[in-house]
Amino acid sequence: MLYLLTLLSDGGDFFNLFRYITFRAGGAFLTSLLFGFLFGPPLINVLRRTQGKGQPIRTDGPEGHFVKAGTPTMGGLLIVGAVMTSTVLWARLDNPYVLMVLFVTLGFALIGFADDYAKVRKQNTDGVSGKLRLLIGFTIAALAGWWAAMYHPENLTGQLAFPVYNEMLLNLGILFVPFAMIVIVGAANAVNLTDGLDGLAIMPVMIAAGAFGVIAYAVGRTDFTEYLGVHYVPDTGEILIFTMGLIGGGLGFLWYNAPPAAVFMGDTGSLALGGGLGAIAVATKHEIVLSIVGGLFVVEALSVIVQVLYFKRTGRRVFLMAPIHHHYEKKGWSEPQIVIRFWIISLILAMIGLATLKLR
Repeated sequence: MLYLLTLLSDGGDFFNLFRYITFRAGGAFLTSLLFGFLFGPPLINVLRRTQGKGQPIRTDGPEGHFVKAGTPTMGGLLIVGAVMTSTVLWARLDNPYVLMVLFVTLGFALIGFADDYAKVRKQNTDGVSGKLRLLIGFTIAALAGWWAAMYHPENLTGQLAFPVYNEMLLNLGILFVPFAMIVIVGAANAVNLTDGLDGLAIMPVMIAAGAFGVIAYAVGRTDFTEYLGVHYVPDTGEILIFTMGLIGGGLGFLWYNAPPAAVFMGDTGSLALGGGLGAIAVATKHEIVLSIVGGLFVVEALSVIVQVLYFKRTGRRVFLMAPIHHHYEKKGWSEPQIVIRFWIISLILAMIGLATLKLR
């Protein structure tokens, strides 16, 4: 929206700054951060009054979690509100990739909100049915995959790009949209599974968003793509504004989510943020890199899959409890130890993911 101020510029004044993505990305970060600090306390107060007993705590979960009873959920509204506000304010709204990422983020936020609302209303952990959540999620992701394919350059339409071996392309053809669906829905649910400890999910999401902001900006510039040897995807640079808004909003939320959390993000936040990351990966043609940058989310999701399959087959468990962060709780690690160590792992994985841009 503020990009329209460039119409007042003669090319050498203050309004000319709004032409630059980096300037507007900084503005989005500050706007989102301020949004979190301003609206965090009143939102938490409203959630606490309206939810009564707060988010239901799993009866089969770690014993230490029962002290969290009464903590309100749906704090993801703060992050999503901050991201939406800052992106609409600072990004170009004629950019198809920005609109696609916003569409996915808002769509998955609504799924998560319905699930959180059902849990709070019934005061148990049974929210919206898993099948319905997946059906709606896959529908949103299918539209997003088709949307991205419509605007990708002709030489990349329906293609799967590989990190490091940047000249390699796998033509998925009509399978690109189903592949994009798996990436987006998989990312949303992987982040959702990770969100089990105070502050555990939000920092890795911000780290991944920072990495993909760099990727989006790089692949949207011909000079950078020529130097890095990666595929040029016009107009993706504008996604940097969304990712900076996410980081600002994430920091604002973390202020209230740091142990002991005053609010949980809930499915409202985790599904929205994961879906948004998946959409960015699809838009920038870096779906495989997402599995590296978001490697922590992949491990969390795989730990659940392995646990369920192995238990059904043998009646025994691989982990003391899944997702894997609960396994380490059962082994005696304190919550801050798990959270900070997982943050460190996320940062390392993000650096490895970014390194694939130049490893040739």
